[in-house]
Amino acid sequence: MGSSTHSETGKEQAEEPAPPAYSLVDDGGLVTESGNVQGDGRIDVNLESKIARTLAKIIDLQQEDIHNPPPNYINLTKQVTSCEFKLNIVIQIVGSRGDVQPFMALGSALKKHGHRVRIATHDVFADFVHESGLEFYSIGGDPAELMAFMVKNPGLIPQMKTLREGEVRRKQAMVATMLDGCWRSCIEDDPITKQPFVADAIIANPPSFAHVHCAQALSIPVHLMFTMPWSSTKAFPHPLANLHSSSMDPRIANWVSYGVVEWLTWQGLGDVINRWRISIDLEPIPTTEGPSLAERLKVPYTYCWSPALVPKPQDWPSHIDVCGFFFRDPPSYSPPSELREFLQGCLPPVYIGFGSIVVDDPQKLIDTVVLAVVRAGVRAVISKGWSGLVGSPNPNIYYIDDCPHEWLFQHVSAVIHHGGAGTTSCGLRNGRPTAIVPFFGDQPFWGNMVARAGAGPRPIPFASLNFQNLTAAIQFCLTPEATEAARKLAIKMQTESGVTAAVESFHRNLPLDKMKCNLMPFQVAVWKYKKGKGNVTLSNAAVQILIEHQKIDEKRLQFHLVNPIVIEHRRWDPVTGIFAAATTTGSTMLGSTADMIYNPYKEYKRGRSPKPSTRALQAPALPDSPLSREPSSIRLSDADEGNSNSSRTPSIGPGSKSRTEESRSGLSIAGSMAGATMKGFGKFTGSYFKGVVVDIPHAAAEGFRQVPRLYGEKPKDYGAIQDWKSGAIVGGKNFMDGMTDGFTGLFTQPVNGAKEEGALGAVKGFAKGTIGLATKVPSAGIGLVAYPFQGITKSIEAAFRLQSRKAIVSARLKSGYYETTRMQMTDEERREILQAFDRFYCDQIYR
Repeated sequence: MGSSTHSETGKEQAEEPAPPAYSLVDDGGLVTESGNVQGDGRIDVNLESKIARTLAKIIDLQQEDIHNPPPNYINLTKQVTSCEFKLNIVIQIVGSRGDVQPFMALGSALKKHGHRVRIATHDVFADFVHESGLEFYSIGGDPAELMAFMVKNPGLIPQMKTLREGEVRRKQAMVATMLDGCWRSCIEDDPITKQPFVADAIIANPPSFAHVHCAQALSIPVHLMFTMPWSSTKAFPHPLANLHSSSMDPRIANWVSYGVVEWLTWQGLGDVINRWRISIDLEPIPTTEGPSLAERLKVPYTYCWSPALVPKPQDWPSHIDVCGFFFRDPPSYSPPSELREFLQGCLPPVYIGFGSIVVDDPQKLIDTVVLAVVRAGVRAVISKGWSGLVGSPNPNIYYIDDCPHEWLFQHVSAVIHHGGAGTTSCGLRNGRPTAIVPFFGDQPFWGNMVARAGAGPRPIPFASLNFQNLTAAIQFCLTPEATEAARKLAIKMQTESGVTAAVESFHRNLPLDKMKCNLMPFQVAVWKYKKGKGNVTLSNAAVQILIEHQKIDEKRLQFHLVNPIVIEHRRWDPVTGIFAAATTTGSTMLGSTADMIYNPYKEYKRGRSPKPSTRALQAPALPDSPLSREPSSIRLSDADEGNSNSSRTPSIGPGSKSRTEESRSGLSIAGSMAGATMKGFGKFTGSYFKGVVVDIPHAAAEGFRQVPRLYGEKPKDYGAIQDWKSGAIVGGKNFMDGMTDGFTGLFTQPVNGAKEEGALGAVKGFAKGTIGLATKVPSAGIGLVAYPFQGITKSIEAAFRLQSRKAIVSARLKSGYYETTRMQMTDEERREILQAFDRFYCDQIYR
């Protein structure tokens, strides 16, 4: 795309009217442009590969699941712009300052609605968050190290050098730390004020990774917000993917790119996430379900970019919004006198900065930048950033440390930067032409979108940066065409209110009907109290009052599942389902067999390994003491500590028990080895019976049940199996429907086919009826046993997973006591709640 193309695009943009409401939808214009999104180091998607072809085949199977409104979750037609509840909201963010800053504006807006907002992110942003008047919780992780890793590995596939240096393992360890930090941010007290906190809702950016899992453990709503496309669409490819020409339809190829990126991401982090899930009492996620998990669960998304720049694709469902860029209130800023004088020079300078990007050779970068500024004949404000960019003194260059972009960009003629969404939006909102030098992530995407709008040149990948192309980029930004295109974009963006629209999107997607306390309607319900036929949902404060007055038995309290998240292992057909289940069972049994051999050996080595000797402190003996006449001091020898390699003997005197102790040590080691063997055998036996009795039959039943989907018949939804009761219900319903539909389908399918398509339809109907008989009846028979056993297994597993549940109960009760104390309710108000409980409970019993 040459400069002339940019100029023409800018003229077309200039003639367009102002955009309508933020729900503006793409009309397909981006499809032809999507092939130009390129960048070094990103993912080259081989569309002819087996995984790409497989993903393309199952797209049609997933369309219905992805695009249908989620059942029993939200009413998307109900327009809600505010929330009557005052929620505890945790916002989990992983990334640089540019990723954190938009959420400062969102958090402040949510706080104005009465919500309590906690920002959970890296420790280096603590002061930044506190200055915004929001609560802060550290999740660990070093954003500078993350940025350095991404610069070296711009895609998701690490370079061989990175593997050799062990950076991938260090990154995985950092992710594990951040996952744990995200979980603690949901249930732990404020680190400074010590005020109890339990999240009622989660807002997160996708790279925080913990969001859906924390929401599942707490059964609370989760809402994802991001500055780059993360939801599958046919309009444009994934921003991290490079698509090469193939025989695949370009629109399907765009969709497939999202699946490929998700699969590669899960391959790198799936084990880390599953180990952490086990630590918070959640089941591991199957490999087939981890990728695109949030999309399959229909988690609401809000994308914070301007629809004037990237319209909402037509194939995104209604629980995905494009609301506009997030802008915070401009901070008060008083510039140094030197900076003010520099900006008041004869010509407005250009801004050049790369923010939180950390490069290996900052000197080379600053030399390139300075030379380009000189060759372009411009004045420049250069941000030092995290790389500490400082060049030789030049009267036309001013180096700055930290300066609010909202203020600075009003005084420059153009902005040249790395392409972070926050910096991009701030420059365009101020009508400044923008040149982007992308390093990784969504930066190439934004560079291409800016170029497409005519407000800047094509992006220059950092690996290709030199003073010649940077000089040309600066000169392009100063052309009248680029300036006009940027001005038109600014006019459109100023009609939007991204933060307000995002708050409305968050409120609109809350399951408000399920969140209401039956006794205190303006309090969010977190408990369910069930006794006999009565069933009442209660807030923290209501529970505290009822407990204080001995109205309820604390042991009968249950979690109120505001937003239950069930991650099922889907099966597409019996063959692949049984094979996958058998493979998983076999690998688990193989691992257990290895444990039976290796773990006893570890116990043996641990028992026979040298241990530090423990020397007794010898007190000074009196001259006449028998101790003073001993030939050696009293001490414990190395042999007493289990060191068989030592030839020294204990010097305790006659009657030494070294042989006895050695014998006991040997017995202890033998006992440990036997215990390790039995533990491994127990795992082996458990894996075998679980696989043979539960997993494989369940996979077969589900696989047979899903076969009719292949010819367009949607299987009945019986709900998720969560315990023995739901397992028995699903097994019974599937048996009755499977047997009935399987046999009657032999007659009804041909008749219905004949009515629709005549003789050909009758033939098709006969084929469908035959397939239905061959699949529904086996599913009914196998499922009659498999589904109940699946439920029993889940009930047993849940009984042993109590650690996180106890932590949640403790945190909620503590939070309830704090909330009740803070509310300072009068005795009359307390009596009204007690009376409301009596009335409500009686109504429930006699209804």
